Amino acid sequence: MHATYAASSVPTGMAFSRGYEVDASVPYGEGSRRTLDVYRPGSVENAPVSVFFYGGSWQAGRKERYRFAAAALARCGFVVMVPDYRVFPEVRFPGFIEDGALAVRFARDNARRYGGDPGRLFVMGHSAGAHIAAMLALDVRWVSEAGVPPATIAGLIGLAGPYDFLPLHGTLRTIFGGADRRETQPISYVSPAAPPAFLATGAMDRVVAPANSARLAARLAEAGCAVRFKSYRGLGHMLIAAALALPALLRPLAPVLDDVAGFVAATGARAAAPRRAAEAVPS
Repeated sequence: MHATYAASSVPTGMAFSRGYEVDASVPYGEGSRRTLDVYRPGSVENAPVSVFFYGGSWQAGRKERYRFAAAALARCGFVVMVPDYRVFPEVRFPGFIEDGALAVRFARDNARRYGGDPGRLFVMGHSAGAHIAAMLALDVRWVSEAGVPPATIAGLIGLAGPYDFLPLHGTLRTIFGGADRRETQPISYVSPAAPPAFLATGAMDRVVAPANSARLAARLAEAGCAVRFKSYRGLGHMLIAAALALPALLRPLAPVLDDVAGFVAATGARAAAPRRAAEAVPS
């Protein structure tokens, strides 16, 4: 169904807005929580692909609520896929990670259908979604079990993510199966094989301590990985995501979108170079 893209909801089917198109609620697996929305610029080819995981404390969230971020990225030239995924109490760790891996497989398999380049596929997330993205990028078993080579992930983009947040308390202890399970923490899986990463936090974040991003960035650097860490003055936990949708005139105040786009451009160029060289070799 074709419809006007409204501010209050995302329609089922295909929607059009200024600078991008939306294909809504595309299944990537079985069940109502395994669908995703695809945002893409019009008439695009070989664009970078971002699988964006939203936050919600692994207990809540809907893909439609992050259309502001996906639309901003699409207007910058990205093909963006925003999946829903199962949350507590329907699942506990690692159910939402497994769903994330299935979404990455869908993105890899269908990138060209939407004008994207499967060789420039980035996992990105905010808050709990950044945890999911980091687990997929750093703990290779999840995408491997979904049938995706780990090298498929060209880079990790994390906004205000919890990467090293033990001990757990309250409901999180139930969700993750205990207070001190190191295997639930992305920082536990850093290795020299990790993809390039851009880790950003708001200096005013009182929900997820900015030290999470700083510690993961330091661990990646120690392992010899390409990593950029940035802390934005004056931004809190939600504002770092909201800043993606700032008008161009206001972006210098919080250049989150420009920094993400710059990271993807630089990382994607490095990833594409070996492919171009291989394609140039005569058979």
